[in-house]
Amino acid sequence: MADPVRTIARGGSWESVVRKSRFICTLERVATAEEARGVVERVRKQYWDASHNCSAWNIGEGGRLQRSSDDGEPAGTAGIPMLDVLRKREIVDTVAVVTRYFGGIMLGAGGLVRAYGGAVSDAVRQAGIVERRPLIIMRVHRPHVSAGQFENALRATTYRLDDVGYGATGVDFSLLLEPAEIPEFEAWVAASTNGEGVPKQDGVVFAEVPVDA
Repeated sequence: MADPVRTIARGGSWESVVRKSRFICTLERVATAEEARGVVERVRKQYWDASHNCSAWNIGEGGRLQRSSDDGEPAGTAGIPMLDVLRKREIVDTVAVVTRYFGGIMLGAGGLVRAYGGAVSDAVRQAGIVERRPLIIMRVHRPHVSAGQFENALRATTYRLDDVGYGATGVDFSLLLEPAEIPEFEAWVAASTNGEGVPKQDGVVFAEVPVDA
């Protein structure tokens, strides 16, 4: 079973001001380095008159594709702090571009590190984080005569009922369960059907669940 994967809940742009300099952080979901480069280029064109458009991306399982750019800022003061935010929060399949409009006050190396990292951190908090979790599809077949009673009992639980299919021989209930929920669910079905219902696994889907940003 694949491990959960974290990414941003939504893309967008968020602005902050540090000592009169404007920092606009654009976050987008991406699946490839080519897509990430496309986002960076789009932002560069959008903010063509900015002082800098620094970028970082973290893509693939375990962040196998990573890149950062200081875009003219002193080496190590922009792209790396931005990438560090994505890595420390285990956010993948994401590109961040921080656009800076210089406000006339020098920030120094430490100030730049804090400003660029802080811009990404604030944007991630506002965008939100989701975790892609594998869910097991479980199906339970019940005869028509007992399907209504079973459905009522099922809807009174916290199990995720995904679909109800009506056929000639009965009703098929499809649920999405966390792997850890399966033993308890199997026991619940057995107790609710006097041992007649037998849940069967029917594949895996991935669902996005919000987590603390």
